[in-house]
Amino acid sequence: MGTGGSKLCLVTGATGYVGGRLVPRLLVGGYRVRCLVRTPEKLRDVPWRDQVEVVRGDLLDADEVRAACEGVDVLYYLVHSLQQKGFGDLDRRAASIAGRAAQQAGVSRIVYLGGVHPATGQLSEHLRSRAEVGETLLSSGVPTAVLQAAVIIGSGSASFEMLRYLTERLPAMVTPRWVSNRVQPVAVRDVLHYLVAAADLPAEVNRSFDIGGPDVLTYAEMMRTYAAVAGLPRRLMVPVSVLSPKLSSLWINIVTPVPRSIGMPLIESLVSEAVCAEHDIDDHIARPEGGLTRFRDAVALALRKIQRGEVETRWSDASPVSAPWEPIPSDPEWSGGTVYRDVRERITSESPEAVWRVVEGIGGRNGWYSFPLAWAVRGWIDRLLGGVGLRRGRRDQERLRTGDALDWWRVEELAEGRFLRLRAEMKVPGRAWLELSVEPAQGGTRYRQRAVFIPRGLLGHLYWWAAAPFHGLVFGGMVRRILGAAARSASSAVGTTSTGGPRKRRTPPAVRGS
Repeated sequence: MGTGGSKLCLVTGATGYVGGRLVPRLLVGGYRVRCLVRTPEKLRDVPWRDQVEVVRGDLLDADEVRAACEGVDVLYYLVHSLQQKGFGDLDRRAASIAGRAAQQAGVSRIVYLGGVHPATGQLSEHLRSRAEVGETLLSSGVPTAVLQAAVIIGSGSASFEMLRYLTERLPAMVTPRWVSNRVQPVAVRDVLHYLVAAADLPAEVNRSFDIGGPDVLTYAEMMRTYAAVAGLPRRLMVPVSVLSPKLSSLWINIVTPVPRSIGMPLIESLVSEAVCAEHDIDDHIARPEGGLTRFRDAVALALRKIQRGEVETRWSDASPVSAPWEPIPSDPEWSGGTVYRDVRERITSESPEAVWRVVEGIGGRNGWYSFPLAWAVRGWIDRLLGGVGLRRGRRDQERLRTGDALDWWRVEELAEGRFLRLRAEMKVPGRAWLELSVEPAQGGTRYRQRAVFIPRGLLGHLYWWAAAPFHGLVFGGMVRRILGAAARSASSAVGTTSTGGPRKRRTPPAVRGS
């Protein structure tokens, strides 16, 4: 990587999959970085937080965007409204505001990551929106580089997770026609290489570039290659013509962690062949050292990162716009109507450190320490309703940070060693939180657990009271099993300091691999 000198880069989408990986690489390249985010709290625990400027703002607010662009040299536009209804209109408005603000502030370069799409034929709503955003930015009066990638392969990417779970869970499958279409996947490390280097493109460059890896494969060949790299038997595929993209997205919603709201646009993008029409980027930016990453190598690298617990960002890091980030209603101050609570507390002789290790490790492969069948059934219902279900798992199997997706929850607040607040992102007629807290007490630990539910309409009230008979099994069982797990692990409390203090935070791999 070159040196960024004193250039200031404004990164939008820094809480997302690509943006969260781009920021540390810009810092390594010598650039100064400012992040424009709706929710600054989500960046509180990232390892590079103290090295960047974070400003709160919404891309649909012209004044906030204009203020964020002041003094900026390069604007990275890495956002889209995929999970919202009418996302095409929202994306057009946001791109227009950003382009105009950049032009007024004297920004010298815009870099946008879009999608590879055919030059002719009807585009899916998703690809059409990405193309329109690119055209809007190119006509903003600010020199713009639109980098267009097809399927991005890297640990935690939505495309990789879809490929991974479909292949691992279905040794034999009927497949729609689109699995025979050609795709030119690209490793996330190569995407990041081009994004960083694009900051220094000459001012006369104002165009789109297709970026892709060295392999052109059908989606079926990608699945077979994944199986070979992962050491799985060869997958049997029987093509059929009746599986529409809509039916395919329903199936992916059930089989993979990717919800239908994301899976549908991904599939629609594969209905057309996603192959680079050119690779003119080579005339302006040198390829990564060692060349572009082959698909097989990108899969192997992503799997190693997952196995080692070194997933830097995940597709689920970006929460939907419709999930507001706001404090949980506090008991004495809340005056907005009915609030249901289930509060449980117990004192144990185990140390706070032992209990906290279990609390911070909750979810994912470790489960929820309570009535697994009930959680599984509720997860399946959520998936059938188009929700996220329980399959999002965890980014890291030991550590959490603010903003992480955790199964159907989102980490809203985290005080290391003391307090964890989760906001529900499942399909539910109301708003729900789960709080877990740990504090020293009587030579041991006081563990406190609070579930809060604010119903929406009559259905919300009925939902709470229908579930109330099971709260003893679900929430009461959670208390008992969490403390039981702490007791079992206390004798081998790996990772504590010599004085029994909390574990030192493992620094995530900021700029290594994919």
